[in-house]
Amino acid sequence: MDRALTSRFEIPSTLSPFRRRRRSSLAITRRFPPAIVFAKRPPIDGVSEELNLIASQVLDQAPARRRVRSAFADLQQQLDHCLFKKAPIGIRTEEWYERNSKGEEIFCKSWLPEAGVGIKAAVCFCHGYGSTCTFFFDGIARQIAGFGYGVYAIDHPGFGLSDGLHGHIPSFDDLAENAIEQFTKMKGRPELRNLPRFLFGQSMGGAIALKIHLKEPQAWDGLILVAPMCKISEDVKPPKLVLNALILMSTLFPKAKLFPKKDLSELFIRDPSKRKLGNYDVISYDDQTRLKTAVELLNATRDIEMHIDKVSLPLLILHGAADKVTDPTVSKFLHEQSISQDKTLKLYPGGYHCILEGETDEDIFTVINDIVAWLDARTTTPK
Repeated sequence: MDRALTSRFEIPSTLSPFRRRRRSSLAITRRFPPAIVFAKRPPIDGVSEELNLIASQVLDQAPARRRVRSAFADLQQQLDHCLFKKAPIGIRTEEWYERNSKGEEIFCKSWLPEAGVGIKAAVCFCHGYGSTCTFFFDGIARQIAGFGYGVYAIDHPGFGLSDGLHGHIPSFDDLAENAIEQFTKMKGRPELRNLPRFLFGQSMGGAIALKIHLKEPQAWDGLILVAPMCKISEDVKPPKLVLNALILMSTLFPKAKLFPKKDLSELFIRDPSKRKLGNYDVISYDDQTRLKTAVELLNATRDIEMHIDKVSLPLLILHGAADKVTDPTVSKFLHEQSISQDKTLKLYPGGYHCILEGETDEDIFTVINDIVAWLDARTTTPK
């Protein structure tokens, strides 16, 4: 489940660099960085005290996140969610780590059809802000693999099981470059030789997928975007003065968690029973947005908006029509402005942000079937 950046851009007055403070003529002043407060994860209902204690660890670094995920992995697969309960039988999975050019260990995972079933194409997935490819997407990937596709995914640096300070994006371009590096290795695997390759991104992952395409426009055969983060709506765009203050503070204190946090769980997932299951996504980043991260996400959407007329791949955009996290009108804008000669926009009435995991069972499988039908129309069945 994506934890997209959606709060309005406000800076608390106590942290404003423009606020005047009285000084005593005898005082010796020292500059301290703002305090970083760790959000305590609330207890998960129905889980043992031991597991809740494990889940309450500080997850700033990857080793802690890996320990927590290991403790919850089996329990997550048993959750009462259609993605897990109706997972196809025989899907082959593999997990491994690759060291990227910056020396970071990047978590990678693949889902392949059952043995003996030919692979139609590769689908490489970019997850959203705060998320991981190991929770709800694991169920989504199994569904797509069940239709004959090889699905591959990574956790971005700073998220999930990959190295990096949790929730910290020092450079959005680096996220895209890392994904290119890992997906290039994946596309070279023997089982994918001479097969079509499709990019798949959700929310912030949609922005990463778009960046990848713009950096290597001939390297892919199609692009699937779910609720993509590719333009900041005018009603949430920060005023120039606030933006300048945010940029200044991100330069001074890039890792500080000073960005206002709001509880947006009801905006992500429409089905209340599925909303509760989000608590089991124990390695998601659900704390205040770090200042540098906020600036990088803003800059990324601005850059993508400026180059959206260079999007040329066959394009499928899917969006919940009632999404208040990423605006559906932005997907309409992308569909209209891209130069792709093969482009499809699907809006789902009443759908929220997480249309692949947070709607009714019927609606979730409608979206998955729409993705598979689009892929099938652009691939051939292996003999």
